[in-house]
Amino acid sequence: MKTNISANKGLFKTHKSYSPEEILAAGGTTAFGRRSGKNNATLIKALENAPPIEPFTDEEWADLMDQLAKDK
Repeated sequence: MKTNISANKGLFKTHKSYSPEEILAAGGTTAFGRRSGKNNATLIKALENAPPIEPFTDEEWADLMDQLAKDK
């Protein structure tokens, strides 16, 4: 499944981004995550509940394997 990023310009509009300075000012990545309501357990749960994603089609995998075999 390939996402067409140019087709959906608002792809990440629902996610606020933070600068490295903001994260460091919060006390580092762990403290920043805790303050924003994120933790390892919620991340793991979200990943477990996410639909499986295949980065390449069968045809793309075959092409990649052919290229790899030729490059050996």
